[in-house]
Amino acid sequence: MAINTYGVIGAGQMGNGIAQVAATAGLNVIMSDIKIEFAEKGLANITKLLSKGVDKGKITAEDKEAILGRIKITADLKDMADADFVVEAATENETLKFKIFQDIDEICKPDIILASNTSSIPIGRIAAQTKRPEKVIGMHFMNPVPVMKLVEVIRGIATSDETFQTTWDLSLKFGKTPALSHDYPGFIANRILLPMINEAVFALYHGVGTREDIDTVMKLGMNHPMGPLTLADLIGLDTCLAIMETLYEGFKDSKYRPCPLLRKYVEAGWLGRKTGRGFYEY
Repeated sequence: MAINTYGVIGAGQMGNGIAQVAATAGLNVIMSDIKIEFAEKGLANITKLLSKGVDKGKITAEDKEAILGRIKITADLKDMADADFVVEAATENETLKFKIFQDIDEICKPDIILASNTSSIPIGRIAAQTKRPEKVIGMHFMNPVPVMKLVEVIRGIATSDETFQTTWDLSLKFGKTPALSHDYPGFIANRILLPMINEAVFALYHGVGTREDIDTVMKLGMNHPMGPLTLADLIGLDTCLAIMETLYEGFKDSKYRPCPLLRKYVEAGWLGRKTGRGFYEY
């Protein structure tokens, strides 16, 4: 089936980035959120980023207008009936994602692929919410989506070869480099990354070093582009906690126990860049 219209559920940081990449690749995009003002905010962010691209000479003003012209925003999930491929990019909350997949399974054409941008929730559990488990797959983009080259493609136990190949090829069309992960908690990226971030939070919690010193050691000693606490703030501390809880639940191993300090910050509403305060102030 030809993919001409790409549906994105969620217009937040990840969703609007995915929508921008898809529209830049020449697809028509339907970007939805629960309120139209959320979708409008997502479109405004895309417009801002494209305007920066024009200012830097990376794209023309005509390119910008053409990309924006391919994006439709909506607050009605039923509009996904017009999509040829749908990716869910909602908050990393299992109950919410299950409900979305139950709904879009009924709304969308029966032959289209339903993908999730989940960073840790098992694809098999998401697929089980639908009547098309063979057409459910993980399509995990990295943040910020327009810049980061990786797409982690996650096969569930029921995912068909056709679904996998279509998603892999679509990642390439978007100018990304796909990597295959099988369906285990955290997949590849966050099974490795989040325990490191969590350990950095434990180091701060135990007073091993200041936030600056912990980040400096990892940047200059391990050649990471940013320190783990800075990265946690960029990801969102609520997302970090949700992923650690998924790992802890999935493996039943104390080494995946979320740091109490991480939970304390989330409970205080200190979620990182998006709230203006996390391990650092913004």
